[in-house]
Amino acid sequence: MATTGIRAGAPAAARVDVQLLLWLAVGFSVLTLNGSADLWDTITRLRVADPDDAMRLVGVRDLLAGQGWYDNTQYRFLPPGGVPSHWSRLVDAPIAGLILLLTPLAGRPLAEGLTAVLWPLLLFGLFCLMVHRGVRRSFGPRAAVLAVFAATQTFGILVQFHAGRVDHHNLQILAAFGLALCIVRGGLRPGLVGGGLAALSLAIGLEALPYIALGGLFLVGDWVLRGRSALPAFLGFGLGLSAAFPLFAAQTAPGLWGTSYCDALSPPWLWLAAGGCATALVCAGLDRRLATAGARLGLAALCGGLLLAGFGALFPACLGGPFPGMTPLVREHWLHTVNEMAPLSKFLARRQWEILAFYPILVVAAAAASGLALRGPERRHFGVAALFLWPGVVLGFFQLRGIYVAVAFVPLVAGPVIDRALAAAPSLRGARLWGAFALSAGLIGSCWTGLALLAGALTPTAGNGRDPAGAVNCHADAAVAPLAALPPGTVLASIFIGPSILLRTPHSVVGAPYHRAIPGLSAVIEGLGGTEADLLRQVRAHDVRYLATCPTRPGDDLQAETAFATRLTRGEVTVPWLEPVELPGSALRVWRVR
Repeated sequence: MATTGIRAGAPAAARVDVQLLLWLAVGFSVLTLNGSADLWDTITRLRVADPDDAMRLVGVRDLLAGQGWYDNTQYRFLPPGGVPSHWSRLVDAPIAGLILLLTPLAGRPLAEGLTAVLWPLLLFGLFCLMVHRGVRRSFGPRAAVLAVFAATQTFGILVQFHAGRVDHHNLQILAAFGLALCIVRGGLRPGLVGGGLAALSLAIGLEALPYIALGGLFLVGDWVLRGRSALPAFLGFGLGLSAAFPLFAAQTAPGLWGTSYCDALSPPWLWLAAGGCATALVCAGLDRRLATAGARLGLAALCGGLLLAGFGALFPACLGGPFPGMTPLVREHWLHTVNEMAPLSKFLARRQWEILAFYPILVVAAAAASGLALRGPERRHFGVAALFLWPGVVLGFFQLRGIYVAVAFVPLVAGPVIDRALAAAPSLRGARLWGAFALSAGLIGSCWTGLALLAGALTPTAGNGRDPAGAVNCHADAAVAPLAALPPGTVLASIFIGPSILLRTPHSVVGAPYHRAIPGLSAVIEGLGGTEADLLRQVRAHDVRYLATCPTRPGDDLQAETAFATRLTRGEVTVPWLEPVELPGSALRVWRVR
């Protein structure tokens, strides 16, 4: 039975007061989610903190300017051929629609800024609604509002919904979270919805693939153990996965339907979706003949084995991951330097204490969910929460981006756990009381954020990756927008600056942080990290008109001596084939190629 954690016989007014107090806390958290200066800068100057957000807006602008729906090529990226993007138009479309809706009211520039603020906030509101409904159904209204409050305090969640965050990770969180809620509920209709959300997540991107696979395995295992009573959810999920085919057709040009990509929804992943659907249909058709769990397990294992064997035989290139063509140079000097690809050990070694705001709460929530899944009436709720939390713990140990989806499930645990602690607190004493308090605090993200800030204050000389503060300054509007005053041309700039140049200027770029542009990545790495001859070779090869470097991050040294571009940026050398360009107020150093 659901419980509010309020004593029986308590006056109704007291219950209302508690609920009102909790909602006021949630409201205050939402209002302070973004600083007023950040909101204003996003609206008026299109401030976005991440290069992916800038690149998303570039794609949306291209779509609004008349570029074809199926044509996802960014022609100003590594011209003249451009780079085909693996990102989904299904994400571009609602953002473009919101810009079109706001343009008559505010004009195009402000419409873009307002959209960059409103879009993630609307998605966050939807996420909070899903959290509330998912927890209220099983644990009552107080646990539900506590879960929403926990969501507003969890840093790993908030960074995916802050102003300017128009990348696709927030949509993937919604899809995976919705899938989990459907699994908890069970039944044919929730199964269908959950399978459809899984298909939508695959169409948006493949980052949530491990969670989708685990959700499917959970439903298979549930059917194996419980038989016919668990079949509707399993069958519904399999049928819902078939939505991957119309979604694929909706965003992929017919001429590319037979082309396999390891980094986007295409034949390899459609094979798995079709196999999941076929497995559910076969198991449903033979269910009456399978009287024991062993028989059901045998059939499921046979279907799964055939599915995986076919994948390996038909699409062997994708067995190595989504980056099959990446060179060692690009992997070492770009991929492994990106914060979201860094393992936990690297954050700790660099004293990047922000990891404390991301990772420990995931461990606490996963452990708590696992313990509660072993006992109590709501074992399915906590079992599903643990199922989606533990992959984040494991993947996050090796790559920070592994936690992006998993951290969204912290509120599913935090709300009920804190509610029970509040209800039991009057009867607890000593170690049990302190244990309940510690567990509740460990599920409130702001406690961990405070610890991260304290650690940073106590170690002010700590390294912070590859100087992301300087990086932000170099791809911010104030640094990049002055480039727009120069006649259009191709810019060879640091990799992370590329998307901002595309967003804020008419120029083209050689490199940007995307794995489908290996030649451009290689050109920037070699040009900025090599000798003068290396830089000149890349300038000539790509018809570069401007060179732009970030003083805090010019480039990696590819040989024993300091890279030529670094010495050029420091003012230690000059060459006749590069003419310095003064850009007042810009953090960049810029040269015109003669």
